[in-house]
Amino acid sequence: MQATVRFFDEASRSGSVFLDDGTEMPFGTEAFDAGPLRLLRSGQRVNIRVEDGAITVITLSTFPLPG
Repeated sequence: MQATVRFFDEASRSGSVFLDDGTEMPFGTEAFDAGPLRLLRSGQRVNIRVEDGAITVITLSTFPLPG
């Protein structure tokens, strides 16, 4: 699934995204660390994996989701 970064906190390595329907969804450190990223910027398109209503992986839209 794709989304757009709303904000990203470099210190905590967490933030939130907007889904394509406009819903905001937070992601935690574990989701960020599951991918190969070093940072994100507001407005970037990303790929996310959602399991049980939570983002478990986030990476750039040009990268495949791990696993």
